[in-house]
Order: sequence, then structure tokens, then C-alpha cells
Amino acid sequence: MTKPVFHGPLERVDDCLWRIPRSYKPGMRVDGLIFASDVLMEHIRGDQAPEQVANVATLPGIQVASLAMPDIHWGYGFTIGGVCATDPERDGVISPGGVGYDINCGVRLVRSTIREEELKPQLVQLVDELFATVPAGAGRSGPFRFNRSELKTLMARGPSALVERGLATNEDIEMTEAEGCLEGAEPDRVSQKALARGVNQCGTLGSGNHFLEVQVVEEVVDGDAAAALGLFTGQVCVMIHSGSRGLGYQVCDDALRALRGVPGKYGIVLPDRQLACAPADSPEGRAYIGAMRAAANYAWCNRQLLMQLARQAFSKVLGSSWQDLGMELVYDVAHNIAKFEEHMIGDESRRVWVHRKGATRAFPAGHPEIPERYRGVGQPVLIPGDMGRASWVLVGQPGSMRRTFGTTCHGAGRRMSRTQAVRHAQGRQIDRELLARGVVARSRSRRGLAEEQPDAYKDVNDVVDVVDSAGLSRKVARMRPVGVIKG
Repeated sequence: MTKPVFHGPLERVDDCLWRIPRSYKPGMRVDGLIFASDVLMEHIRGDQAPEQVANVATLPGIQVASLAMPDIHWGYGFTIGGVCATDPERDGVISPGGVGYDINCGVRLVRSTIREEELKPQLVQLVDELFATVPAGAGRSGPFRFNRSELKTLMARGPSALVERGLATNEDIEMTEAEGCLEGAEPDRVSQKALARGVNQCGTLGSGNHFLEVQVVEEVVDGDAAAALGLFTGQVCVMIHSGSRGLGYQVCDDALRALRGVPGKYGIVLPDRQLACAPADSPEGRAYIGAMRAAANYAWCNRQLLMQLARQAFSKVLGSSWQDLGMELVYDVAHNIAKFEEHMIGDESRRVWVHRKGATRAFPAGHPEIPERYRGVGQPVLIPGDMGRASWVLVGQPGSMRRTFGTTCHGAGRRMSRTQAVRHAQGRQIDRELLARGVVARSRSRRGLAEEQPDAYKDVNDVVDVVDSAGLSRKVARMRPVGVIKG
């Protein structure tokens, strides 16, 4: 089968920006803009993701442009790496496809005072303990149990509800985007089926591209910002990537089913039914927003509990409390979410719905929503790569507010489908290949490792070069994986 490619216009704007003009397709209200280098554009042209960028540009109330980050690849309705802002006072819509199925999938980074040379003799033991402690894999349940009433409390309050249980600290909450809670969450909007899926999955990693990695700070690029974030060369850290699990998936699935006939009800014509949407201030729009916010708060609880399990494993293997090991949260960022934010559009400040699907908030220094500790350098931005090369820590820059509604990329971005990756891995042992690179990997299935092999992803260094050059976020430190837990 011939792979579909994008045959529409891609006009170069500058060294790292390309335009799909609004004249390309009937119904486009704004241009499409893709941040990419020449190297990355070779991959992007060979994918239908730019067509999705053009499709998003047809949404009612969209402002400025339909945007895509350099890790762009094909997704449901919106491209993964897609960003758009809609103004509810100008018929702006809310679209579940602009958030994705894994609501508030995101990343958190935990620093420590441990150095690589100290950990090396116990690395294999630690990775084995993490694998035994952290539930990973499709459908896996964890050690934490919440009845439906308790679950609704988590969805209403986020991880602050875990403080009184001794499963979170006030410092953890402070270092989480939005302090781990979107106000206006409505747990009663979440279906019984979604609740049933979420009862025993809070504190579980899941499968697919979710992971827990033991990493080492390999290189510090910006010393002042690294110091503010508590990072130093040779330091051991933990990166956690997970989301809202089956609960969030069901919330999205329920919403898409409920919205099937809604665009027609409001006279909205869409080029792709996967862009199902509703006016943000309509009853249907408000119903999705309330449930989406509840699922987002659940996801922050999930990552908080995963961090607690990692802290326990480190403590058991290294024989010290996690506090004595300095295992403090650097930051937690969401990258599948829609948030109602204030942004300058032209010379006017307006409140808009910013959809970030596979994209990360990147507010610059001085922004009031950044924790006081980081306000002088900018919001921490966490960009996982692949499990064989590197991940990056950056900080938000002023250019993100001017160009992308305060947004940057979220990862390396796939260059192979999961089916292609499995085919590419035939006859190979991915775990042994990773060990040869100095990475101890544990997974519930060989297929999981095959799907997530390094070759399946773009080089994250190429991706972060673009957002750094574009002034969206600035490089701070490169992280090298040494231990990986996968579903």
C-alpha cells in the first residue's frame, strides 16, 4: 500500500516556519502554520498531518492560525502536535479531537541528589524494583483503591486531595501545572462506564508510549536556568509519562458519541467528522468541558501516585527516605488539554480556548501562573525523546506568547507507525540493543518495546532545535536514559 503524502502548498516563512495558505482549501478561516526544519519537513511532507492542520483552520472562532509543532504526526481529527485557539465570543468551538483520547497525558520530572556513579552499582536492582512496584501495561490495576465518591473528589480537586492521605506534599502541588487542578471540573458529567474504568487505575502507567525512566543529566546548556530548576550534570532524575488512563479515554469516547450530530445542529460544516465540536458556550460544549476538566484532574492524581511509587522503590533499594535522597518534583506539564487562557490577539487581550494536543504550555519568565521559584527563568518544559537517545528540559520564552499562544512541542514525534515499528524489529532483541547503549529496559511485552524502539521516533534533538531557534522555548539540559519501565 502506498503511504499517503501531502500534496498541498507548504510555503517557507522563515528558517523554522512553513505556511499552508488559507486559499488552499474552501472553508479555511486562517492559515496553517507548521514549525519545522528542512530535515523534519522531509518527514512531514510524507504524512497527511498537514492536511489535518488545514482542516483545523476551518473551525468556527479559530484565531490567528492553525498551528503545528515540529513533532507533528497524524492523529484523530487534529494532528498530534496541533494547537489552536478559539474565541467563544466569536462563535468559537470546543473540540475533543483537539485534546485527544488520553486527556491530560503529560510528563513530570523528579530530581534527586544522587549522582550517576553512586547509582551505577545498583541500577539493575533499582530498575527491577521499579518494574515490580510501578504497575505497567494495558488494563493493569495498582495498589491504590478509591470508591466512586473518593474518585469524584480526586476529579474535583486533583492531587491536593492526596495531601491529607500522605500521598502528596504541598510542594508537589505547587510544582504542578495549574497546581494540578482545573477549576470548573464537573465529575457528575463523567459517565458510570468511565468511573468504572478509573476506580483501580489511578497510580498505573499504562501502555503504548507511556513510560517511567531513570535519567542522568548529561549536559547543561543554560547554567542559570538549570540552577533554578535544581539540575546539575551527572544528576539522577526520574521522568514519568502517563495520563488519565481508561477514565480519560472513555470521557473522550462518550463526548465524540454525544457530539456526532451537534455540528449540524449549529450549522457548522466540517471537512472531517473527527473534528466533531460544539460552540464552547453551548450546553453540549459545557458538558464536555466539565468532564474533560475532571479527567485532567484525575490524570494529575495518576502521575502524583506514580511518583510516590517511584520514590518508594528508590528508598527501598538505596536504603534512605525519598526526602533524604532529595527526590523533589521539578515540574509536571500537561500536553493533551484545552484551557481557557488570556492571550494578546493583535492589540487586544482576549480569553480563548487553547487546544493543545501533543503540545506543551511554555509560558515565559514573569508569567503569574509560573511557580515563584521559576518565575525568573520561565516555566519548565519537559520534552521526552526516545528510550535510546535523550530527553530535554527547556524553559518557556516570550516568543511562545507572540507566536503560539504560549505553546511548544511535547516530544520527539513518531516517524513510524506502531505496525511499521514492529515489522522493523523482526529478528531483533530491542532490550539487548538498549543495554548495549547503557539502558536497562523492562517491559510487559516484547511488542511494547518493538513499537517504542528508538528508530520509531524522530531525533528529539532536531525537534528541540526548532523550538529553541523559533524562540518558543530555550534549551536548559539534555537528559540521557539509563533505565526504562514500559507497559
